[in-house]
Amino acid sequence: MRKAFTLIELVVSIGILSIIMIFLYKSYASLNESNSFYKKEVSKIKSEQLKKKVLFLDFSLALQQNYKIDIKPQDKKEDIVFLQSSNSMHNRYNPFIAYIFKEQKLYRLESRNPFKDYPLSADADFSVEYFGEAKSFRVYKSENNATESYLIHVDFKEEEDVLLKVKVLG
Repeated sequence: MRKAFTLIELVVSIGILSIIMIFLYKSYASLNESNSFYKKEVSKIKSEQLKKKVLFLDFSLALQQNYKIDIKPQDKKEDIVFLQSSNSMHNRYNPFIAYIFKEQKLYRLESRNPFKDYPLSADADFSVEYFGEAKSFRVYKSENNATESYLIHVDFKEEEDVLLKVKVLG
């Protein structure tokens, strides 16, 4: 009758335990790597969806009574758009919105005062959101006068293109 483990049994059990620990560590490291990859991808998708949502809400909730959506074509790849909308990104009432595409960067501006012309005056008061680097920003108004709708195309450099057809709800 034995009362203890032999030295060989202890060495074999420690060897098996160390092999199991190595595989567990590799699995843990691989899991961390895949989690960081998917976290980046989810963040990217979330950012793209937020941009689409903001564009959609700005145009669909546009207020048409006193201030029409004003599209100012700059060249074949750029438009500047002024509109009044009930959508706000900053949870405050800044109804006047401008989308400005300059030097391959798209900006969204919110203001309490209407935007009249471009370039903006030096005393204009607004908050700015950077939408990202883009190759082009175009807004097309539909020819159908019965329903006012717009086709919005943003060709982002690093992200998926945005192509939205938006009907103004009024």
